[in-house]
Amino acid sequence: SAMLVHTRSVIYLNDGELADIRPDGVQVFSADSVEIRKAQQEIDWDITSAEKNGYEHYMLKEIFEQPSTIENSIRGRIIEDTGNAKLGGLEKVKSELRRVEKMKIVACGTARHAGLVGQYLFEELAGIATEVDYASEFRYRKSVWDDRSAVLAISQSGETADTLAAIREANEKGVITLGITNAVGSTLSRETSAGVYNHIGPEISVASSKAFTSQLAILVLMAVNFGRMRQLSLIEGRNILQEVHNIPDKIQKILQQNDHIRDIASRYRDYSNFGFLGRKYNYPIAIEGALKLKEISYIHSEGYPSGELKHGSIALIDPEFPSMFIAPNDSVYDKNISNMEEIASRKGRIIAVATEGNEEITRIADDVIYIPDTLECLTPLLTAIPMQLFAYHVAALKGLDIDQPRNLAKSVTVE
Repeated sequence: SAMLVHTRSVIYLNDGELADIRPDGVQVFSADSVEIRKAQQEIDWDITSAEKNGYEHYMLKEIFEQPSTIENSIRGRIIEDTGNAKLGGLEKVKSELRRVEKMKIVACGTARHAGLVGQYLFEELAGIATEVDYASEFRYRKSVWDDRSAVLAISQSGETADTLAAIREANEKGVITLGITNAVGSTLSRETSAGVYNHIGPEISVASSKAFTSQLAILVLMAVNFGRMRQLSLIEGRNILQEVHNIPDKIQKILQQNDHIRDIASRYRDYSNFGFLGRKYNYPIAIEGALKLKEISYIHSEGYPSGELKHGSIALIDPEFPSMFIAPNDSVYDKNISNMEEIASRKGRIIAVATEGNEEITRIADDVIYIPDTLECLTPLLTAIPMQLFAYHVAALKGLDIDQPRNLAKSVTVE
């Protein structure tokens, strides 16, 4: 991003390569001093995409960009007639992907939470047994591989050290490796067998927002693509993809509640601890919501599956420990309501994220943020938005450095 005012032409160097830069040109050499011919690549970002454009913080700008970034991530990739997704970056390994029966997703931080949603998607839509691993732990485990296994790495920058180490370990074992990244020409894109780009422009704020929902959208497309090779019917694929087209407009409706969410944040800004709860597809969003709050507001927060509430965490509940409940109208809604009643009976304060038209939930929750109705497998694309806005406004009301929170870096390039 810092170079965009000067040039959009880039030459990428691999490890061990050296560039000799002179006024009349550039020569690239390998580690043993052999000259290498390297093609220039053009960055499709422009300088305006790396500016705040009137927003107080990059994070707020990037939250509000999500209707357009989702559109960019899905543009040209949905084939409604066949109920399938066209992912050109995966075409060269399509025959190998048909054979995949086990998927391992590796990532760190927010990207790992996207992977947790991907686990539900791949298993439910494609019938692929899926596990999600911390990239930092992956190479220290003795995983069992066969020729029907694949590893999918997710990294916004494509330069996350732990994620790259995981991919190199998988490559060493001869496993097919896939990537999702926003950075064309990044190390991840060069070292995986195939992959998909986000195409969302630069994300400047350390706390990820638009990259996360873009990763979710791409995981939906991948799950449909893998599913159509297997048991997913044309009608099921078409229904999902038609609704994906509606997601940007539905995100826009949530963003219109920005002032309402800021008002809620003002009532909770001074709490020292917070719980985030969800089930099934929205369990990973609970973890992500907790991460967002702790990243930029420095409030201790925990995200966990609501079904685990009675297995220990309920001991924390009192009037000074509020809970954010993600409870859209889905297959586990009644279970979530039961958990909310457990918290309310112990005088715990509750903020609920619920589906539009649900008035019942107001008798339990102290505050409610509504999302439009959508398919269950797509709810994370919507429920993530209130998590981001709530964390942003709590931190803004505290006067904190939102775009560069203490002790954190945008891309973690060391182990």
